[in-house]
Amino acid sequence: MRLPSMTSRLSFIAFALLLNAALAQQAVPTPTSITLEQAIALARANEPSFAAAAANKRVTALDHSIAQAALLPGVSYHNQVLYTQPNGAINGGGPVGSQAAPRFIANNAVREYASQGVVTETFGLQQLTAVSRASAADAVAAAELEIARRGLVATVTGLFYQSLAADRKVEVGRRAAGEAANFTQLTQQRESAREGAHADVVKAQLLQQQRDRDLADALLEQQKAHLDLGVLLFPDPRAAYTLVPGAVVPGAVVPLPDRADVDAAAMKLNPELHQALASLRVSSLDVTAAKAAYLPDLGLNFTYGIDAVQFAVNGHEGVKNLGYSAGATLDIPVWDWLSTQHRVRQSEIMRDAAHTALTATQRRLIAQLDESYAEAATSRDQLQSLDQSVQTATESLRLTRLRYTAGEATVLEVVDAQNSLTAAEIAREDGTIRYQLALTNLRLLTGAI
Repeated sequence: MRLPSMTSRLSFIAFALLLNAALAQQAVPTPTSITLEQAIALARANEPSFAAAAANKRVTALDHSIAQAALLPGVSYHNQVLYTQPNGAINGGGPVGSQAAPRFIANNAVREYASQGVVTETFGLQQLTAVSRASAADAVAAAELEIARRGLVATVTGLFYQSLAADRKVEVGRRAAGEAANFTQLTQQRESAREGAHADVVKAQLLQQQRDRDLADALLEQQKAHLDLGVLLFPDPRAAYTLVPGAVVPGAVVPLPDRADVDAAAMKLNPELHQALASLRVSSLDVTAAKAAYLPDLGLNFTYGIDAVQFAVNGHEGVKNLGYSAGATLDIPVWDWLSTQHRVRQSEIMRDAAHTALTATQRRLIAQLDESYAEAATSRDQLQSLDQSVQTATESLRLTRLRYTAGEATVLEVVDAQNSLTAAEIAREDGTIRYQLALTNLRLLTGAI
């Protein structure tokens, strides 16, 4: 058998590599355009903390249903066949005549058949309190779910705007790199025309190299920002996508809501405050449930069916086996070695801690409102100034280049003007994102989103 030559094998490997590359290129999906609302919706389906909070809310809703069901009578169908070894004696005079006596005196007969429907009900303060506690726990879970939702919205919004900022900073980096390359060409032309020194060329080349490095860093930050957001949105965070900024454009200022409306909405719709209030109610009901152990529980039982020596509705000589029985029990607690008292004290301690948590939540909410509103107002007021700085720096660079071309300015002045413009553009992007994030936090506190 003739083996393939080395050249043939290398050709086959090269063809396979090219084929895989072509298939991989075809498998790359088209970049998906994603708005902020779509990003939040995708993250809700993928984020585990939010999923856990949603699952907990569904569980507590079922706990409330279970607690309500405990107040209703329970029904069961009881069936039993019991055989007891006879002791050799004969019992007589009973409803079915003479029969062998069972060896166990606790049993009624040697053979006993039971087929009964049993209805049971227990009334007590503990059962009533359990329903109220389950309702309060459901309110706590609902507040925690809302907290998780708002936290997810804040996270996605922050990553979304950071990705937008990274995209725009890449644009700034490309413009700055192109400006630096153009200036390097200008200095070389002036040197060739013996109108500038070689030192100007060197300075321009140094600036161009720095701008190239800045652009590479901006591209890296862009990739990191897109990956961080992709982790929340897609099964594969490397999926290609583009962000649709919508109304978030440079220079756009979303109006800030009135402070009085912010305070009123925050106090009414803040989920952390609702959680603290519901937690305090749960703790108070725990105290009531613990004290309920001092009170008796009333148990009711109703049984209908047969419990006889024959598995039949009617026995020998017209005896009726089918019938009913009813019973009521009232167990009054007398002494439990102070266990109930200690459980009451435990629940009171937890109730006091929940009250402290509530007051702390109220204070923290007031502080968060002041901080968030002040942050949003300050960043909003700075947006116009930042935009003006970009315009001023752009005009300054234009005039400085003209003066350098005419031999009236030094290369250091041009470099300084270029640095000022780049810094102003980056500051404007950071200021825009800062205001958007501050406004988002404020809207989250007030329940607007």
